Amino acid sequence: MSNPTPGASSRSPLALEFPQSLAVYDDYATAQRTVDFLSDEGFPVQNCMIVGTDLKQVERITGRLTSGRVAAGGAMSGLWFGLFVGVLFSFFGTGDTWAIIASTVLLGLAFGVVFALAGYALTRGRRDFSSVSSVVATRYEVLVEHKVVGQARELLAKLPGALPNPFS
Repeated sequence: MSNPTPGASSRSPLALEFPQSLAVYDDYATAQRTVDFLSDEGFPVQNCMIVGTDLKQVERITGRLTSGRVAAGGAMSGLWFGLFVGVLFSFFGTGDTWAIIASTVLLGLAFGVVFALAGYALTRGRRDFSSVSSVVATRYEVLVEHKVVGQARELLAKLPGALPNPFS
């Protein structure tokens, strides 16, 4: 099988040849709205990409950790793991299926509690809270292939509230 474009096999599907900035936005939804508008206007959107820049990590604190909450989380984790192992053993075991599952669930629960509490004790109170975190961009730039950037700017000028010039 031959490749008609030299170097195309090594090119990332996330890359454009010579991208130029079309607009910069503070949120992803507005950048997405811009590309959607261009698509609705018949623009070849395969020549576009949205790039999130100026990354930051955001951590949302969800609650205080106590030994009770840690033990409950460990119990649930161990319970599910014990159930999984029990079901696997029941496929290949020769004994009572329900006894195998029940015993692995109880063992998983016990080990889950012990290991969760041991891990919590080792932190010595340095992180007594639970949280979720995510990496988010603070700016979103719409890039367009250089061959069609003029067409994209003309179309984007019709969109109310759009920022066709990234340097304004």
